[in-house]
Amino acid sequence: MSIPGLADNLGSLLETAAARYGDKKALHFEYDDSSLTFRQIHENVNRYANALAGAGVKNHDHVAVMLPNIPDFPLVWLALARIGAVMVPLNIRYQPGDLEYVLNDSDASAVVIFSEFLPVLDKVRAKCPGIRTVFSIGESKGRAVTRLDEAARTSSDTFKGPQIGRDQLMNIQYTSGTTGFPKGCMLTHEYWLTLAWVTSQSSFTITGEDVFLSVQSFFYMDPQWQLAMALTIGCTMILARRYSASGFMPLVHRHNVTCSLAEAAQLIFGTPEKPDDGQHKLRFVLIFGFPSKLHKKFEERFNVAAREAYGMTEIGACTIVPLEDAHMTGSGSVGKPLPYRELRIVDDEGREVPPGTPGELLVKGPGLFKGYYKKKEATEAAFDGDWFHTGDLFIRDPDGYHYVAGRKKDMVRRAGENISCAEVEYILESHPKLLRVAVVPVPDDLTGEEVKAYVITREGESKDTIGPGEIIEYGLKHLAKFKVPRYIEYRDSFPMTPNMRVEKHKLIAEKQDLTVGSYDAKLNKWR
Repeated sequence: MSIPGLADNLGSLLETAAARYGDKKALHFEYDDSSLTFRQIHENVNRYANALAGAGVKNHDHVAVMLPNIPDFPLVWLALARIGAVMVPLNIRYQPGDLEYVLNDSDASAVVIFSEFLPVLDKVRAKCPGIRTVFSIGESKGRAVTRLDEAARTSSDTFKGPQIGRDQLMNIQYTSGTTGFPKGCMLTHEYWLTLAWVTSQSSFTITGEDVFLSVQSFFYMDPQWQLAMALTIGCTMILARRYSASGFMPLVHRHNVTCSLAEAAQLIFGTPEKPDDGQHKLRFVLIFGFPSKLHKKFEERFNVAAREAYGMTEIGACTIVPLEDAHMTGSGSVGKPLPYRELRIVDDEGREVPPGTPGELLVKGPGLFKGYYKKKEATEAAFDGDWFHTGDLFIRDPDGYHYVAGRKKDMVRRAGENISCAEVEYILESHPKLLRVAVVPVPDDLTGEEVKAYVITREGESKDTIGPGEIIEYGLKHLAKFKVPRYIEYRDSFPMTPNMRVEKHKLIAEKQDLTVGSYDAKLNKWR
């Protein structure tokens, strides 16, 4: 089932937006302080489509794109959509090993790359035989590549492409995952069209009068759906050069921003309070994974409604706390289902659980991803018919609000006992001196695995004011003894995903022996 009235594809969405909104400002780029109207985006996209097609890029070709937040990036994305090609976004922080894996796994036949990143491509080019063509944006310094930006400038601003259906592949979007190599999520035109419609028709009712600040890198999914949303409703989108906590509010003031997706934790902890923090035109900000105990403080400091949401690459946006539900501030809830999203919370046998009982969240609806590229077994394991297994544990309360309770496989197996990392984190985070906790398993010869807690203290606190003994004692008061962490390590920050989940696999990968630098409660000493 598709949503009635969706465009046929992203290219036709752009054509309609250009005709409907014309000379209204659509995109502003902080990278070079330039702007494009809806009509100019359409004309420039056609130029890029002609340049790419003229160099041999065809319908269904896979094209990897490694660009910063420059104007060329969204233009290339939409140009590939016009051609019917598939974009494979590349993280600009990829090192040779990451780049080689994604280029080969995605079957990319061409690369569009910022000239500054050519040296890393040089290191793996010989190991990626599928790459036939390299396009550069910017001076290529004598390399045998095509200057795509120059070719586009001299190309026609009209383009006649193939017939493209909504179910045609548009992106292979790689997810970081929690273990092993990343998987490529197959995202169709319908995925982006659905996500744009659902987000614009949510309880926030974003309109053409809004100015949306997009702060993430365009190789992530969020700026892409935000651009599709802007084309759908005619609002203006500001694309930041990069995310900066100190630069967020200046951008809000400079562009009279009315809504954004904010990295709230960095905003409240990474910037000093200022007298004008609450003086702006922001109506709301979307937040993810923000400590519930600081939610109200954030809203009061910045004088803005902050609403939690939940989503992932495979399903797009899923739930959101309605704007009018101010009473949910600080509850920890990620809200209620967005339009055209059906949710079930089930036990290990697939039976739906009653309100208040944790279980795995399953999601159904139009525009979900089509599976993991070239990973049939992973795709089959992820779906039960039309229902997608998120792998996330959820609780639904009697009023229909949803709460993330952890990862289904986020467990420690200690001496035959299964311990939910989320439960231990929840209990320890209730300590008034602790801000955030991340629990991971540590291999042990005797017990199989031991529990380790990485902790971040609240402002003004430290391991001197809340020592490991106090943390252990607090755990013993609120948890079964076998669940209490053996190891405690203090941190200033955690590696985070774009939607503000702790990247535990990165914590685990930091050192070969996870006990080093930790307090060992069993031995009563630091290791």
